[in-house]
Amino acid sequence: MQAFEYLRPETVEAAVAALNESGARALAGGTDLVPQMREGRRSASRIVDLKHIGELTAITVRPDGSVAIGAAATATAVSRHAAIAATYPAVASSVRLIGGVQVQNRASLGGNICNAAPSADAVPALLAQDARAVIASPQGRRESSLAELLHGPGRTSLSPGELLVSIVLPPHTPRSAAAYLRFTPRREMDIAIAGVAAWIALDARGAIAAARIVLASVAPTAIRAPTAEAKLIGEQPTSALLTEAGRLAAQDARPISDTRGSADYRRTLVSVLTARALADGCAQIQAGAP
Repeated sequence: MQAFEYLRPETVEAAVAALNESGARALAGGTDLVPQMREGRRSASRIVDLKHIGELTAITVRPDGSVAIGAAATATAVSRHAAIAATYPAVASSVRLIGGVQVQNRASLGGNICNAAPSADAVPALLAQDARAVIASPQGRRESSLAELLHGPGRTSLSPGELLVSIVLPPHTPRSAAAYLRFTPRREMDIAIAGVAAWIALDARGAIAAARIVLASVAPTAIRAPTAEAKLIGEQPTSALLTEAGRLAAQDARPISDTRGSADYRRTLVSVLTARALADGCAQIQAGAP
């Protein structure tokens, strides 16, 4: 591993100033960055440690019911937070899939996002919940949809000197629920061959008022399944409808074939996982999900 300068700022502003230098990289959990540097896949002349900035590790429930999660908050902290576990269980369960227990105790939510892997487990559930990203730069702060942050494998929209500060989950919509499911060859500590997060909201008649379906590992980034979503709106969530939504989601997918699975196999997985995730969401609502 190459020699580098190590900085440990205590404010977001100081971190942004430290990152505004060629070769600077942010360190949150380090579970991606450190192995990549050891293997020569990434280089850095300056490492900026974010773990000592309170704002970046805090999880805050806002007065309007939204939840702001600091980008350096660990997967363990996110999964165990009472408000997230109760109101956004798909987010809580998805971060419990990031590596093993030791990794979760160190890995950050922001790192899982900014590593920009198409298979990142936390991203689909966050996108299904319509999460937004708060980003700091030398010019100030801006907010965007989380989807706008992701540009491709290993690539985000962050410019040099910009820093992901927090991820904001919107207030809970009544009679709504979300679920995230994935398929891996091994039950634990593996990368998804395909994954699906589904968020669904029902109206007073029990018909589907809104839906978001997010597909993982079947495109350069996590993507929505617009054809499947459109099919659901205004319909009763019957088993046949959810199966058809799964079929349409498979058509919306853009998978490749590689050593882990063929494109056709991934489409089949998307079809099955979509129907199951939607059914899971409906079951949560019927059971009285908050």
